Amino acid sequence: MEKQLQELRALASGAGNRRTETGIPRVAMVQGEIPEHQLAAVYDPMINLILTGSKTMTVGDRTFRYDPATYFVMSVDLPAVGSVHPAATGKPYLAVSLTLDAAIVAALIRDLPPRVSSTLSGSGFSVAPVNNELLDAWIRMLRLMDRPDEIAVLSPVYEREILFRVFQGPLGWMLRDIASPDTALSRVGVAINWIRGNFTEPIRVETLAQMAALSVSAFHRHFKAVTALSPLQYQKRIRLLHARSQLISGQGSATSIAFGVGYASPNQFSREYARLFGLPPSRDLARATQALRRG
Repeated sequence: MEKQLQELRALASGAGNRRTETGIPRVAMVQGEIPEHQLAAVYDPMINLILTGSKTMTVGDRTFRYDPATYFVMSVDLPAVGSVHPAATGKPYLAVSLTLDAAIVAALIRDLPPRVSSTLSGSGFSVAPVNNELLDAWIRMLRLMDRPDEIAVLSPVYEREILFRVFQGPLGWMLRDIASPDTALSRVGVAINWIRGNFTEPIRVETLAQMAALSVSAFHRHFKAVTALSPLQYQKRIRLLHARSQLISGQGSATSIAFGVGYASPNQFSREYARLFGLPPSRDLARATQALRRG
């Protein structure tokens, strides 16, 4: 396994300290010290494989750590806060990711033997150890960076292989649930997509429950199981993450941004911002600006 990891590290060695496109659809890589504010984001569904160093991800009240030879699957859009750390040898953090395409996942499911669907429970994020077969699939995929003429033909094959290897592992149910209409991931995903597209608007949990075809109590329970947040907490995280991104990119004052993301009270916005990010907006902006200068 170490030999496979070494080849993957060499293949991904050209990554920068932010999402670096590879030229392969949906495949990206990242390396080095990443400013904390860039790791606080709404993450798209993905498979992420760590090659060097370690990473912690906090989703709601759950914190996960993953190290070399582990991978995580995120099967719904989740607001999360992360931090990365170099290896004990000093080598920088390095990881590769595959953004999940629900249509591709569904097409693969149709070609697999049927299984009993998971019940309406389960998290939208989890970590598992990698195996040799999954590493081999990643190697074949990343080798295409040096063979761009082959990407259009072979990358779909290797993407299916990566997905298939994940299906065979302990987190395979998460991929299956993306395309299965009667699971928590799928039903809650309908409500998540609506919140993401309408996060500035007031929400009614009763309406979201109807979208998910669940009772209000069942919807609350399954939403929390999948996202580690209540629907209102999820919306609040989305608002605050958008606000932080706009603030750091200079798109307005804290007050104007607060109103723009749906807050009626700038004071409430400042309190909740500080509770999530550790500092009120003005001081957090100064901290992020210093981090960008150091980078």
